[in-house]
Amino acid sequence: MIKDNLLKIKERILSACLRGNQDPASITIVAVSKNRTVEEIREAIASGLSDIGENKVKEALKKYYELRDTSYELRKIKWHLIGHLQTNKVRTAIRIFDLIESVDSLRLALEINKEAEKINKVQDILMEVKTSPETTKYGFRPEDAVDAAKEISRLNNVSLKGLMTIAPLVDIPEKTRPYFRQLRELRERINESRVTSHELRILSMGMSDDFEVALEEGSTMVRIGRLIFEGVVCIRK
Repeated sequence: MIKDNLLKIKERILSACLRGNQDPASITIVAVSKNRTVEEIREAIASGLSDIGENKVKEALKKYYELRDTSYELRKIKWHLIGHLQTNKVRTAIRIFDLIESVDSLRLALEINKEAEKINKVQDILMEVKTSPETTKYGFRPEDAVDAAKEISRLNNVSLKGLMTIAPLVDIPEKTRPYFRQLRELRERINESRVTSHELRILSMGMSDDFEVALEEGSTMVRIGRLIFEGVVCIRK
């Protein structure tokens, strides 16, 4: 079932990329595996996915060690943390995640840098930007993002790769467009200002119910869960 679901998703990605003038081969699909079993993750990997997104460090840690073996398919997995990260979980997080997408404050970035230095790691991260007015969302304010990117780029054990956002829950996917466009324009502003030592390339935006709009607005990374594992549109909470 997962393989069939993924084929349908890729067809939709292709169509959205054509509308947005993007190369579909450049799009990363992150399989959101929150509350999914190890067997389901194995099936997703066997279907061709290599990027796994988890919301919580504790749940990810359990799956990480259960999945570790010598097979090529499992060794090539890239682990993404896409949920809110508390500073007291940073030490564990940097030991298993390849990309921490949810860096929502300078304080958190500093803590990641400190713990990464201890294990001689340069941790790849994304800055989470709060484009949505919802009070339940985390992230840097858009007006603070350029200065924050400048400060983070000075850290030796953190590598800022791009930006992430979560659009608000809406009744029609088209209504998410302004939030995705804002993040793309913000990345352009950061790159044009040259406050970082390298160009930010990743835009992680779009989920099961709005990824096509996100791709049309320039997303390079989509986070899809229920649509992969169940074949139905995700209802965000």
